[in-house]
Amino acid sequence: MTGISPPVEPLIACQQVLLEDSSVFSIQWLTMPEPGAAGVTPDLLFDRYLAYIRRFTLSLIRPKVTDNGVEFRLLGLPVSLISFASPVRSEEGSGASLSLPVCGGLLVLASQGALSFLVEEAAGGVRLTLRLAHSRPLLLGSAPVSPVRKFLYRFTQAHIHKVVTVRFLARLYWQLTGCTACARVVPVRVCQGEEL
Repeated sequence: MTGISPPVEPLIACQQVLLEDSSVFSIQWLTMPEPGAAGVTPDLLFDRYLAYIRRFTLSLIRPKVTDNGVEFRLLGLPVSLISFASPVRSEEGSGASLSLPVCGGLLVLASQGALSFLVEEAAGGVRLTLRLAHSRPLLLGSAPVSPVRKFLYRFTQAHIHKVVTVRFLARLYWQLTGCTACARVVPVRVCQGEEL
């Protein structure tokens, strides 16, 4: 899309925290100017995110949609790094969401939490959000989390998830608005916990 005059510098809000129960909460969002966000749905975010995961990892990680949900597979092998149950869609007020409940995988300690894609009206446009809530990564182990495990998780999985999500939102902004300005990440506090 062209002819839209978005802000010169898109802002991507971000927070990643370790909760008291040793689960992880991670959220990133971007407010898209109204014309560029026309027709954007949680399903569109979901589809583009899966395609971006494959692109970003040079097909090392290949999301596969199955009858039971979605699996993130390594090199197409039949082993799932992270498995999600079938999408759960909901609409409330001026927003809509698509959530993928975590249900297993080699990188997961417990089948809990969900990856959600949200689209909702916000001041200045439409907010596009990716949220990972109450996930239990295997790398963190069970509570209490040791400093070594926390360090390893922070600089591997947490960092990779943040980079992928921020770049995905920045790319989506460029695709929908035609604006090539660099996005800036700004910290936000949505959830209480230890910052990652």
